[in-house]
Amino acid sequence: MSAALRTPLCDRLGIEVPIVQAPIGSASTPELVAAVAEAGALGVLALTWVSVDEAVRRVRCVRELTDRAFGVNLVLAFPIAGLLDACLDEGVPIVSTFWGDPDAASDRIHAGGALHLHTIGTADEGRRAVDAGVDVVVAQGWEAGGHVTGRVTTMALTPAVVDAVAPVPVIAAGGIGDGRGLAAVLMLGGQAAWLGTRFLTTTEASTHDVYRRRVLESSGEDAVHTGCFDGGWPNAPPRALINSTTADWEEAGSPPAPTRPGEGAVVATASDGRTFLRYDDMIPLRGMEGDLEAMALYAGQSAGLVRTSGPAAEIVTALMAEATAALPTLA
Repeated sequence: MSAALRTPLCDRLGIEVPIVQAPIGSASTPELVAAVAEAGALGVLALTWVSVDEAVRRVRCVRELTDRAFGVNLVLAFPIAGLLDACLDEGVPIVSTFWGDPDAASDRIHAGGALHLHTIGTADEGRRAVDAGVDVVVAQGWEAGGHVTGRVTTMALTPAVVDAVAPVPVIAAGGIGDGRGLAAVLMLGGQAAWLGTRFLTTTEASTHDVYRRRVLESSGEDAVHTGCFDGGWPNAPPRALINSTTADWEEAGSPPAPTRPGEGAVVATASDGRTFLRYDDMIPLRGMEGDLEAMALYAGQSAGLVRTSGPAAEIVTALMAEATAALPTLA
């Protein structure tokens, strides 16, 4: 690996390369997290919406697959105290939080012996996170897929946050889909890149083929910020790919619930029998059946850069090769 690509944050997180696999909701699996970790990057499990027992099972599964560092992600807008305690009791070394005040969680995370990463959308939020004791700030730009907390682009946000929270390290997120984006992050003062959309098409992710194909075929313009998918997480508009649900909703004038087109219609059924409605904030996963194209297809504007599928390790290797090649050009 090029020495120019290794940052102090790599040593702090216990990783070899400055790449973080974002917690891509239900698409993140122990197999994905472990594969990313084995490739030298940081894999992150999304655990907010599972039971404590299931969270423990998934953490232990990662442990069985790798002895390298990994993290878990918890959304502070939901009751996560039991999940946090369980993860810390299992010895998880890194806890990532999002969408809420990190102050209450930070003391508990540190008492449990873990590092605390927190995602923000403005420089002021970054300062408040550091004041709360956060160890690493994740600066999420407007281009990001899924739920987006700010309104500033990654290019403008990253250096502003770097300046605001120095010497606390910053990870840049949003719109980063290849090694050129990683190289740009390092040039902006970030110490790692946080990629979600790029890992949706990996072999180990639990994305359904319908979802996977849409990501591979989409352009950046197809990833729109929308108030459409709010079932389960209200007042948190995500960025998702345009589909039949968003098109019908916008054609109807973007009405509020419960007057939206097709409100209450079941669009998907999981293998365990659970059903999902048209405006739920759920993505298509393996084993689901139904009108899966109509579900929330979370993706960032970097979707236009994602054109291949394959094992996570190959993605990490390709990102590093691209970034190494890009740095001499930038210099």
